[in-house]
Amino acid sequence: MSRLLHVSSGPYAPPVPARELTVTSADGSRLHVEVHGPEQAPPVVLVHGWTCSTAFWAAQIRALAADHRVIAYDQRGHGHSPASPACSTETLADDLEAVLAATLAPGERAVIAGHSMGGMTVMAASARPRFQAHAAAVLLCSTGSSRLVAESTVLPLRAGRLRTALTRRVLGSRAPLGPVTPLARRILKYATMGAGSAPHMVEACARIVHACPRKVRHAWSHVLNLLDLDHGVRELAVPTAVVVGSHDRLTPPVHARALVAALPQCVGLTELPGLGHMTPVEAPELVTGRIRELVTTYVNSAADTDVKEGA
Repeated sequence: MSRLLHVSSGPYAPPVPARELTVTSADGSRLHVEVHGPEQAPPVVLVHGWTCSTAFWAAQIRALAADHRVIAYDQRGHGHSPASPACSTETLADDLEAVLAATLAPGERAVIAGHSMGGMTVMAASARPRFQAHAAAVLLCSTGSSRLVAESTVLPLRAGRLRTALTRRVLGSRAPLGPVTPLARRILKYATMGAGSAPHMVEACARIVHACPRKVRHAWSHVLNLLDLDHGVRELAVPTAVVVGSHDRLTPPVHARALVAALPQCVGLTELPGLGHMTPVEAPELVTGRIRELVTTYVNSAADTDVKEGA
């Protein structure tokens, strides 16, 4: 499990969950799950990305938990979830299905928001029966379905074989990230955030990312390198909104536009000028607002319809 070094105060300090549970995935892997907010409130499921943890969603959890039941979990090997030798898009889908089964009642539908590898988790699970039974709508933040290394602009080189090869080596590095130093913050900000990101945002992201064990970071980098979930996008047959930062170097806007073109029910693309890859941290109010809109439109309205039909 990672060393939990997240910030302890301010808007990015993780809220205390109403309850915690351990969910067992299909292969026996254990997943740490947190539930925030009132038990009877409309549900939202948050799925974090590569090298992150539930702490990444602190701002959304804090804002939504007043009137939503917010479910967040640590991907295997991240946060409080133990590492597993099995790392693949299939295990990502297995894990999400296990969390949905453990936290949602039969027939209960939620908005599912995924950032980066969390969005890829949603795409991987899109054709699974349990996902389809529980997903009312989806928010995809800063993510892509294929060609991640080839399209990355982390290295300021012309697109081509050299940039792809060097990017693969950088993202797949086994080197430890070490302590969060001023230099480490500058590097992380350049690679993952917009130039205007406030210091407290950079600090929160640096602490979360540096807490991820290097073996876990390296193992999942192989999955991202070989990622091909274009078929999963076409199977994502629920209303889906897409958010991306215009200066995202890890999953540039070309990915978001490809998603919009392929999604069966895209309900909007939001491109945020000057923002990088960490959109839930860089634009917390906007991401929270998009989740609220999806809940209002696709969860609450459906519940109101069921009440009227049952009257």
